[in-house]
Amino acid sequence: MVEEYGQQDYGDRFFLDLNTRIRDLEEKQRLLRDRMLLISESFVKERDKNFEEIQAMKQTVEKITLENARLKELLLRISEVIDKSARREELMILQRQFDMFRGTKK
Repeated sequence: MVEEYGQQDYGDRFFLDLNTRIRDLEEKQRLLRDRMLLISESFVKERDKNFEEIQAMKQTVEKITLENARLKELLLRISEVIDKSARREELMILQRQFDMFRGTKK
């Protein structure tokens, strides 16, 4: 009888330990699942934020490229105007010299 009680006590302890281990494993699994959900949520949020930042950067680069092209065009026009004005000044000087030359001959 004592042996049966000892074996039953051993069996009860075994199943109690087994149940405790199973509960511990289930708790660990639940914690890991919660961690994975948090990590995946933060990953998705970070990815979306990075995507939005990249889109904003692309738009900024496009604007800068357009502004750069406009500035180049403006500089070309200004340089053309400056070249023409320098020629006008030279022509005016030549005209004055011609007028002076004409005035002395008369």
